[in-house]
Amino acid sequence: MPYSDLQQQPIAMFDMDGTLLDLAFDDFIWNQCLPERYAQLHECSLEQSQQTLLRFYKQHQHTLSGYSSVYCKSKLGVDVLQLQYEYREKISARTGCHTLLKQLNAQGYRCWLLTNSDRAGLELKLEHVELSPYFELMISSEDLGYAKEDIAFWQKLQQLHPFDPAQALFVDDTVAVLKSAEEFGIPQLFSILQPSSTHPARVTTELAYPALDHLTELFDYLESHLQLKDSKTA
Repeated sequence: MPYSDLQQQPIAMFDMDGTLLDLAFDDFIWNQCLPERYAQLHECSLEQSQQTLLRFYKQHQHTLSGYSSVYCKSKLGVDVLQLQYEYREKISARTGCHTLLKQLNAQGYRCWLLTNSDRAGLELKLEHVELSPYFELMISSEDLGYAKEDIAFWQKLQQLHPFDPAQALFVDDTVAVLKSAEEFGIPQLFSILQPSSTHPARVTTELAYPALDHLTELFDYLESHLQLKDSKTA
């Protein structure tokens, strides 16, 4: 297919953890396993460990360092990547994940995976959930040098992989990331109602973007958008 034609194809961009994959795994690793392992390593109480880690999480929230297992190991002394490997059987796709991706591929969408997970974490997840066949592009924010919350991420992405933001849609469970994508110029943005199966669903009215309960609900939004577009051009 000529490059010019390829650029005209719509692109469906997806976050990974909390969007395509159940965030319960990451919650378990960062909020249960890491505090326990940190307490053992540093010989402190679990409560002290939790308080220390909470400060660390807040300090590095929405930053590239906060998503890096190498950085976390250097600062905390715990090999977070190794922890993930120890409990990798808990990694699972959210309901409707593969159905959605198969159908988008069938409908001619170019699918891109854009994750803040570092490259090592991304490879680990891909070993246990079959996602690769559906995606034309799979990017870790580590590859670009910016977290998705930074508009520079989107600018670098477009520089390396030219695309028309107006032809793209993006699904992510993190509001700060969606705001960055909106600032960059992506018009179709969607959130996730319940990123983790171990936490209650969020309240739709409190979310700044349309929220999907089941991933396949995205088709309803796309159909409505297509109908609206057709009515405007009729």
